[in-house]
Amino acid sequence: MTGSPVVREYEGRSASLATKHRKDVACGRPLRRALGVDLVVPDALDTDELGTFSGEIARVGDPESVCLTKARLGMAMTGLRIGFASEGSFGPHPSVPFLPADLEVMTFVDDDRNLVVVERILAVGTNFSQREAREVEDLTDWLKAVGFPRHAVIVRPKSAEPGAGIDKGVTSLDGLTSAIARATAASDDRVATVETDMRAHLNPTRMAVIRRLAFRLARRLATPCPRCAAPGFGRTGEVTGLPCEWCGSATEMILLESWSCAACAYGEGRPRRDGLRLAPPQHCPQCNP
Repeated sequence: MTGSPVVREYEGRSASLATKHRKDVACGRPLRRALGVDLVVPDALDTDELGTFSGEIARVGDPESVCLTKARLGMAMTGLRIGFASEGSFGPHPSVPFLPADLEVMTFVDDDRNLVVVERILAVGTNFSQREAREVEDLTDWLKAVGFPRHAVIVRPKSAEPGAGIDKGVTSLDGLTSAIARATAASDDRVATVETDMRAHLNPTRMAVIRRLAFRLARRLATPCPRCAAPGFGRTGEVTGLPCEWCGSATEMILLESWSCAACAYGEGRPRRDGLRLAPPQHCPQCNP
């Protein structure tokens, strides 16, 4: 966004960050550098009450609504008028189903301006995965692939009565061996399910994605709306229809980026940042049906 005006409306202010899993490690530097804010993490906030990756507590609502609830809980507990929160979801990539993806959402709330700004990132760089095992030797290659022990894992019985034990945050081979033994003993079929622990403080790969998202949101909050000057003007979508370079027909490639303001109704279309003006013919339904 070279040449764009910059606003530092939040310089010197404290903002809550609703997290139980040390996301301040990822978010602190981006938000301080771009906005000049200091983060306050509420001590007693248990974000697991809104849902857990391991499934004991189901998340009610989509990531955006849960993220907003988190942000407001953090603000209520700290008494601050501005606050941040993030929420992640993991599963198949929406366009490439065999590829696992990490959808991270980060929300900023400013009660003085009655402003809510939401930024998202879809990352394919995730170690989200699970395997079944009877003993730790069944997992040798998989553990290397998911970055264990730097990345923690969760172990549970594959089939057992509700409430059967689950081991979270396992980060050592001895701990994993013991956890698998407990899980197989409790499982009706003597099989353990081992999965990556996706909590941010135990998953450096996810923490890096959150850091990227924090920089993205910070840059957006430093960008004022051209009409009302509220912070948070940025890309919120796209318009497809880039014309084919051979026949001029509209394709499904992005033609314009949609930029809008979260405070007023102003929006505008901006050219692609890569400068592409015509679509290669292999993307054209007419030239390459």
